Amino acid sequence: MPPSILTPVIVGVGDIKNRSIALEDAKEPATLIHEAILAAAQDASAVDASKLQAAIDSIDVVRTWTWPYPDLPGLLAKKLGVRKGLKRGFYSEHGGDKPGKLLDAAARRVANGEVKVTVVAGGEALASLTACAAAKRLPPPGWTTPAEAVDSVFTPTGRDYGTNLGGIHDLGAPIHIYPLYENAFRAHRGQSIKENHEESAKLYAEFSKVAEKNPYAWNCGKYDDEKVIGTVSKKNRMIGFPYPLLMNAFNTVNLAAACILTSTSHARTLGIPESKWIYPLGGAGTSDSEYFWHRPNFYSSPSISQSLDATLAITNLSKDDIDLYDFYSCFPIVPKLAAMHLGLPITGGEKSLTLLGGLTSFGGAGNNYSMHALTEMTRKIRAGKGKRGLVLSNGGWLSYQYVVILSKEPRRDGGYPGKNPLPEHTNVPAPEIDEEAEGEGVVETYTIAYARDGPPSKGHIVGRLKSSGKRFLANHGDESTLRQMAGGAVEIVGKTGWVWQDREKKGRGLFSFEKGPKM
Repeated sequence: MPPSILTPVIVGVGDIKNRSIALEDAKEPATLIHEAILAAAQDASAVDASKLQAAIDSIDVVRTWTWPYPDLPGLLAKKLGVRKGLKRGFYSEHGGDKPGKLLDAAARRVANGEVKVTVVAGGEALASLTACAAAKRLPPPGWTTPAEAVDSVFTPTGRDYGTNLGGIHDLGAPIHIYPLYENAFRAHRGQSIKENHEESAKLYAEFSKVAEKNPYAWNCGKYDDEKVIGTVSKKNRMIGFPYPLLMNAFNTVNLAAACILTSTSHARTLGIPESKWIYPLGGAGTSDSEYFWHRPNFYSSPSISQSLDATLAITNLSKDDIDLYDFYSCFPIVPKLAAMHLGLPITGGEKSLTLLGGLTSFGGAGNNYSMHALTEMTRKIRAGKGKRGLVLSNGGWLSYQYVVILSKEPRRDGGYPGKNPLPEHTNVPAPEIDEEAEGEGVVETYTIAYARDGPPSKGHIVGRLKSSGKRFLANHGDESTLRQMAGGAVEIVGKTGWVWQDREKKGRGLFSFEKGPKM
């Protein structure tokens, strides 16, 4: 069936990289995003790119970590000269799932006739902001007046963990939660610590090779092999076991990306050639519990599995129909979980798990990383590198997922799915929590936080009480336990110990492989 007149298509994509961190070159996110939108308009190869730009009546922006804008969509509309005709200006919440979620919703609005030409975009300038902060130039000269005072640079590890169960145990940053999953995933698969570490190093070396050749990658032209990535050193210090620095997202980048969508009929009116058209086929997303201790286990992600399955179902495709993939990869565990669910090889497969190179080598473009995956997927499909591509966007602490499939050909029905088929939350049953746990327990998963100068500083344990099966959180209760956790000689998951309550900090559990107080 030929595409209907309101079949949505991506007609233009643009990526901007400001590699300079010189103060005089410090462009704010709004400037980079504006440049990406202009690049996308030029990319569409319209007879007159200015007509495409003038027709923009909807702008959706992924929230940036760099700068607190009072109205970023409105600012971009003003820069583009389309503020008067704008029907929709939307600024998302934080989350790495937002590029996929916004693009799916934008395609749906085009299909419903709500808008004619819509932009989905985002960007970060944390590298420039960091340089300005180091030079004591905050706010940077010429940047948009912020909605609130800016006296520091955002870092994912700098947020207050709060006073909930995680916060009581100083447990709540991405560098804690993703390692909890990697360690549980390793034990669940029966891997040794060495085998798991080598697998992660090989995976990220493959990703680094992709980024080396990507002109928009922060590390374009640079390749880190398995030995470099896997060897812990002063330059590659351990962050949160089992991940050294080169297995963590690198967020200090200046990157922006944009996609322009319209209908097939309006694309023809604007003179955009069909060779530029790429069809979104559909998307789906959901989230697991915001609180990681309320999740069913730490070796799988129901939100990843359900989002992948629902997107394939809503597009009437199977994994064998997918030629290209880009799985969000702030840490190795995310692409591993996605690949495992789809039955793809984690390393050495015929189909790469990334088009960009991951958030270490391409760069952790804040919440906007997967927008770059969508732009690159568009270019790859146009170039005949594959007919269909799948992008998995991940956000939070393995919390929120969104999957979108792009194609050279439209859906057979010529339309677009009317809604995201998944509920907001997976609502998978999880073990009951004991917030005042005491007694014998078994380690369900764990990680170790390391000091900047190298040694382990704190052990984090998620365990299950033998008496009740209830889950508990704890920190290491003695130096011997911390040494065993960090030693790497034996598998800690499944090991028995004892948990008791800290007498000095209410609600804090302490754990030891030897009996603690009153045990």
